[in-house]
Amino acid sequence: MRKILTILLISASVLPLMAQMSAVEKTFTAKADEINDKLIEWRRHFHENPELSNREFNTSKKIAEHLRSLGLEVTTGVAKTGVVGLLKGDLPGPVIGLRADIDALPVTERVDVPYVSKAKGTYQGNEVGVSHACGHDTHISILMATAEVLTEMKSSLRGTVKFIFQPAEEGPPEGEEGGAALMIKEDVMNNPKVDAIFGLHINSQTPVGTIKFKPGATMASSDWFTIDVKGKQTHGSQPWSGVDPIVVSSQIIQGLQTIVSRQSRLTDAPVVITVGIIKAGVRANIIPESAYMEGTIRTLDSEMQKDVHEKIKRTVKHIAESAGAEATVNIDTKTLVTFNDESLTYSSVESLKKVVGSENIVLSPWTTGAEDFSYYGEHAPAFFFFLGGMTPGESDPAPHHTPDFFIDDSGLHYGVKSFCQLVFDYGDAFAKKSE
Repeated sequence: MRKILTILLISASVLPLMAQMSAVEKTFTAKADEINDKLIEWRRHFHENPELSNREFNTSKKIAEHLRSLGLEVTTGVAKTGVVGLLKGDLPGPVIGLRADIDALPVTERVDVPYVSKAKGTYQGNEVGVSHACGHDTHISILMATAEVLTEMKSSLRGTVKFIFQPAEEGPPEGEEGGAALMIKEDVMNNPKVDAIFGLHINSQTPVGTIKFKPGATMASSDWFTIDVKGKQTHGSQPWSGVDPIVVSSQIIQGLQTIVSRQSRLTDAPVVITVGIIKAGVRANIIPESAYMEGTIRTLDSEMQKDVHEKIKRTVKHIAESAGAEATVNIDTKTLVTFNDESLTYSSVESLKKVVGSENIVLSPWTTGAEDFSYYGEHAPAFFFFLGGMTPGESDPAPHHTPDFFIDDSGLHYGVKSFCQLVFDYGDAFAKKSE
């Protein structure tokens, strides 16, 4: 009953748009609707059979088989398990990249659906449950369906579409390369050179039929840091005989928060510094020799990112020295700021309005979550947006990366239609500029 209500509500809001469609728009809209059952079937298959980063062997095999069945030029093994499909339209035009991430997470699912994941995997040496707790199963299926629709419309297509199915967005296993950075290292943005690239992310807390976006900086950079504090071991009853690395660590944690609250121009952009792991000691009455911390930094401005790095190193060093301890900091950048090219964003939003209606396009605030789609934007104008996956009227949807994460797949066809609209509109605009 809930899904029927969802479909009725969405249909009522979209009917006025249909009367204004061009012939091409009517064609890809109809084709997307025709393969909707197949789209959902794919999504549920991938959901039930998730694979961790750099281990997406069966996932990439199914993707490649589908793209080859369409007659596309297919390259496999890109960035270990990635797949790239190339579709050449019959009309001259630009090279457009469309990207979907394909990996799952070490999260045990507990949602009561027939296609629930029961998969197991190994993560950092431990056996874990595996699930698509971030919705990448929907991204794969949307892009596979988009490839099918656009292939059937090859005669109307301007230029070339490069379908990029990327592994390891959640981060490669320790000691391995992976993700968008490795895709780019292996030349995915060239041969042929991509003129613009588009990506989407399903969102469990945005209603089906709604699209969110933000021009400029939209998602944060993600840096992970480690801090090693070296003190002097002593008996717990005689702290004056040693240097307590646990006390020093607690002072460092407090000091890191003053970087956010007292040293960062938060009116320019947000900053987050979180310590997620702290380890020290083996016995209650022994002050240990060392302590260890891990955490993450999120920034939405590249200059602030560099500045925060320097302030962290300075804060840690001087707090440790003030107590007679030593401390070292290592910072590893996982993603850059996901930046939406402003000109491309505004033209893209006009395209998306044709798909869901202007009343269903929402300007989003900054997001302190991170995305390695950010790396593609270093090589071509990029636009990344959020597609609603929440059943309308849901009161308390679970966030991403949690066991109760749920996506209503009745609105995935909007992702297909959005990608098609973006491809055709960008191709038309490119052709006009070239005249």
